[in-house]
Amino acid sequence: MSFNTFGRVFRFTTWGESHGRALGAVVDGCPPGLTLSEGDIQPFLDARRPGTSRFTTQRREPDAVRILSGVFEGRTTGTPISLMIENTDQRSKDYSEVAKAYRPGHADYVYDAKYGFRDYRGGGRSSARETAARVAAGAVARAVIPEVTITAWVEAIGGDFIDPAKFDANEIGGNPFFCPDADAAKRWETLVDNARKAGSSLGAVVACEAVGVPAGWGAPLYAKLDSELAAACMSINAVKGVEIGDGFGAASLSGEGNADPMRPGDAGPEFLANHAGGIAGGISTGQPLRLRVAFKPTSSILTPVETITREGEATTLATKGRHDPCVGIRGVPVVAAMVALVLADQKLLHRAQCG
Repeated sequence: MSFNTFGRVFRFTTWGESHGRALGAVVDGCPPGLTLSEGDIQPFLDARRPGTSRFTTQRREPDAVRILSGVFEGRTTGTPISLMIENTDQRSKDYSEVAKAYRPGHADYVYDAKYGFRDYRGGGRSSARETAARVAAGAVARAVIPEVTITAWVEAIGGDFIDPAKFDANEIGGNPFFCPDADAAKRWETLVDNARKAGSSLGAVVACEAVGVPAGWGAPLYAKLDSELAAACMSINAVKGVEIGDGFGAASLSGEGNADPMRPGDAGPEFLANHAGGIAGGISTGQPLRLRVAFKPTSSILTPVETITREGEATTLATKGRHDPCVGIRGVPVVAAMVALVLADQKLLHRAQCG
């Protein structure tokens, strides 16, 4: 069995490969009557699009989305919404060596071990190219949750973190790193340039905040809001860790230090802290949702690495082609999209049970 669908009420299925003719998503469960056009989706795809700076892959894709179904006269019909993005700049010949040997750290070997067959052209479904479909689906999800504002940014590259005291949300869209700290963005230019020129790559930490989520979304056990968010973000290519709120840092706190004290407020409780990241017992508290996502360094690098051929013989491999020196940079709109998709689903689940 293959799993290409995510969600419970608001569901989406992605399809297509890195070097196929096209890729896309089918979104099902979207309420009818919502305003939606290709122009509502395109800005999010443009943020993820490759080739926008020297710090990302130089594959040139317009990532122009087409809505094939589910929208009539600018409004959703309640039927499946099919979204398609054509691939126009594939260079499959760049992967001739990858066809013979496995990239260490990539999904090459495990795909072959599972299926006995793999699409080596850019990694097929294991390529980060697949995330374009998620971003398109996430734009549809945002139409379901207009009360929520989602902001994501890069918090660290190669272990170099931003200074929280210099956080400026207006900076996020003003540099190629989605960085809220102008000084850190300057440092990262040199950091990523050096990694690219050395034929290597760097990891990154992406942070995301969702403001406007009311108290009550989620469930106590098997559809916990935090577990759904973790599963959604862990499903993104190259992600190796997710923290909700203080995450692992909470393990170093005392009970009173980790508590989020409450005081009476005019519109419900006023919280004096948010160590929990806006979620308690799997249910949203009404505070901002906060999470952090760890991206590993890109596995496709020019530096030769020891590996084996498909026949099991020892060799080394340097991956040719066009790859992100830091895949976490373009992971920012992907994380935001997955958060939007989870929140849209949880809103509809909450409405279904509680009215």
